[in-house]
Amino acid sequence: MSLTLADPKFRVAICGAGIGGLALAVTIGKFADQDIRIDLYEAHDAITAVGAGIVIPSRTLDVMRELGIYEEISRISTKPLSPSHVPIFRRSNIPQGGFDWFQQIPTIMPSNLQRQHLVDIFKQYLPSSCSLHFNKRLTRYDKQLSGSLILHFADDTTSTTDVLIGADGVHSSVRKTLFESLDRDIVDPSMIRHYTDPSWTGTLVYRTVVPAEKLSDLDPNNIALKNFVVFCGMGKHVVSYLVAQGTLINVVASVTDGKKAGTPFEGRWVSSVSHEEVQEIYRDFEPIVQNLLKCCENPSRWALHVVNELPLFVYERVALIGDACHAMTPHFGAGAGQAMEDAFVLGRLLAHPLTTLDNVPAALKVYQDVRLPFAQFVARESARAGLLYDFDMSSAARENVQEELDIQKEKLLVQWEWEGKDSLVGEWLEAERKLQESTGVLHGLGTQ
Repeated sequence: MSLTLADPKFRVAICGAGIGGLALAVTIGKFADQDIRIDLYEAHDAITAVGAGIVIPSRTLDVMRELGIYEEISRISTKPLSPSHVPIFRRSNIPQGGFDWFQQIPTIMPSNLQRQHLVDIFKQYLPSSCSLHFNKRLTRYDKQLSGSLILHFADDTTSTTDVLIGADGVHSSVRKTLFESLDRDIVDPSMIRHYTDPSWTGTLVYRTVVPAEKLSDLDPNNIALKNFVVFCGMGKHVVSYLVAQGTLINVVASVTDGKKAGTPFEGRWVSSVSHEEVQEIYRDFEPIVQNLLKCCENPSRWALHVVNELPLFVYERVALIGDACHAMTPHFGAGAGQAMEDAFVLGRLLAHPLTTLDNVPAALKVYQDVRLPFAQFVARESARAGLLYDFDMSSAARENVQEELDIQKEKLLVQWEWEGKDSLVGEWLEAERKLQESTGVLHGLGTQ
């Protein structure tokens, strides 16, 4: 998938071929034709997905429509079996049997699908202007006097580019180099580690998939066979939803010790665990959760780390997207969606006819102005939602649990309203207007 381009307007290197990096390459290719040469660097020997399921909110579906891949996504995604099968929140920390806490009725139902299927679709749409490079783990980059960047990889090779995009996840080497090389009048030197190092949330997340047929044989009326469900309890919760056209159930189970948030995590961040470990944690949950977890296959445990709020996403010709700049908790299922939204806005700005090598820093600043506030808002609200799923309440509030649950329900319903706020197309139009203003074009070219 490579093409020798005659006089591209500039070269873009994307470090990280996850969902965000792939979406960025596809966006640039669609809207820039052959004007931009893309080098996509992947640390591993193949492009694979981490995690089983993914939820695509209605906002993010705009990306799929604009990129012309919505129909393919729609064909492979799992929709609710009927309009009545909306997300359900249950109080489940009752061994004898829980009860429905409330239902969330979204304006437009999200799509659920397997991550690998989404990755495969993006791979199919990579443009001919994109060259893929495997086994290329970036360690650092250096800026040359000309403004171009030298990329250093773990295999002792180097490469050059005009623009560098870090889509390299929570451990981002691009983020580390960016902040460590900033002028000290831009960022307080004592805060550098706070920005470069991921922070443990005190949460352990257990990820697994359950064959729907296996659960149906054990518990044919289990609510997880039909609905998106959040099973809530004190300090822990379980999220389940159907993927693979209803043949699999993606399960994400979280347990949190708030006192450990911000402390170093001892041990491997990701490890395989036994079925017994997962089941033991939720032994005080209702039978339908117990049965769901009995059917889990190949569970893994993740020490959930996030990126602390950054003061900036860009500097000169370098930008960060996705988990590299706002790795968040999974309680909204929004991480991948926000990465794709980053990619769409940034990709269109880079591809825009007004963007040249000389004004790339201005275009990147527009991306930051549009995306940083919203992505960080979603990350904050996701963390707060996790506390509400875990019935985080004072000892006084526990004396009147039902009243407190009613209060928390209203808070959650408000927090989920972000999915219907504005639209990604509107966000892009704002970005284009800002780009036109920054380049002195007051009555611009219109959208592409």
